[in-house]
Amino acid sequence: MESDRLYRVRREDLPRLEELLTQCFARDPLYCKLIPDEETRKRLLPELFQCDLTEFYETCEIFSDSPDMNSLLVVSDGTESFDPLKRYLTEAWAQIQTDQYLIREDLSLKTLWNFVLGRDYLNSRWTSQLHQTRRIHIIYLAVLPAMQHHGLTHILMSQVIQYAQEHGLMLSLETHNPHNVPMYEHYGFKIFGVLEKHFGLKQYCMVREI
Repeated sequence: MESDRLYRVRREDLPRLEELLTQCFARDPLYCKLIPDEETRKRLLPELFQCDLTEFYETCEIFSDSPDMNSLLVVSDGTESFDPLKRYLTEAWAQIQTDQYLIREDLSLKTLWNFVLGRDYLNSRWTSQLHQTRRIHIIYLAVLPAMQHHGLTHILMSQVIQYAQEHGLMLSLETHNPHNVPMYEHYGFKIFGVLEKHFGLKQYCMVREI
């Protein structure tokens, strides 16, 4: 994906985005279920998002509304070529690091087990049912709490939608927060299905057709 309007995140920007994601997802239903203890969650989230962003910097595209980085958009463009071996190794290393953090922060292994149970909430595997390679998957869309209601979500969404329309691409995403569903519906997304496997947690799988 390309955009003249959005800021393409650089490697040196990643620590700031770790803090952004930590603030945005501290109360997210998914992470509250995976890491029920609040103190453990405070310690773990920055480390987990560090792993995520390091992986995504190598395998996906990361944007913000501006160099101030008050928002974040991470997308995976299925039409772009990639080195499968490099991607496999990058993802495997990120998984090893994640498991190490989970074990270190909770020696009882309960948190690690929660992540094992919740893997289908974390891996976007549901998108294989779409049978559509001409597709962009929105992995993260987040705005700093202090900067919400300033139109940043619209800037990010309008750019990815414009690119998808110009190139004939489907859009997909998932959210675990039911309050987000109407917002995505406003941008033309529809619920493809609802995943509910563990923790009494629902994952809303959504697509925006070509």
